[in-house]
Amino acid sequence: MSDRETITALLEAVKLHVPFDGWSAAAFEAAVAESGVAPGVAEAVCPRGAVDLALAYHAEGDELMLERLTATDLSEMRFRDRVAFAVRARLEAVEDRELVQRGVTLFALPQYAGDGAKAIWGTCDKIWVALGDTSEDVNWYTKRATLSGVYSSTVLYWLGDDSPGYQATWDFLDRRIDDVMQFEKVKAQVRDNKVLSQVFAGPLKILDKVRAPQASGRHDMPGQWRGE
Repeated sequence: MSDRETITALLEAVKLHVPFDGWSAAAFEAAVAESGVAPGVAEAVCPRGAVDLALAYHAEGDELMLERLTATDLSEMRFRDRVAFAVRARLEAVEDRELVQRGVTLFALPQYAGDGAKAIWGTCDKIWVALGDTSEDVNWYTKRATLSGVYSSTVLYWLGDDSPGYQATWDFLDRRIDDVMQFEKVKAQVRDNKVLSQVFAGPLKILDKVRAPQASGRHDMPGQWRGE
């Protein structure tokens, strides 16, 4: 059994226990016992136990989202609607909200906050790549940072949404994306306005030096600084 197959077996087993025990040591031990994976092998592929399975669960949702994006014709959609569709597809990939709720609780802990932030950043990076983003400058960061905020706030809203078909969540998502579009419009106006571009000439020159990470490290937040 490969490492991926082992993690898949553990993940399927742990999903039954997370709603009751959270992404905890107890849930991990139960998953090991029920999956038939040897304890030593389980610890080797998941050295942090349930934390690693929680991250694997998040990655599984990303894969399902990408499958849906690939299978959907987005060509007739406005770009802002493509982004909204991608975020919605990511949330609709979740089979049990309680698993996400428990994950939010886990990654709110200081020792795991970095893991949670990286997972969200990775999701947003996958969305932008799937939608054809080719930016290599500071926009690579601002797009992902902004979408991370939209995605995170939408997840929190969705977790408490009892409206039919989660319509309140999709309306909330549309409002957040409209806010982002307004921000992007202001950015463009600053660059296109001769007076404003002169006022912000220094900061804009600095930002122009920022470069996206190399392809081999696309999910890492640090980028490259292009010197004179």
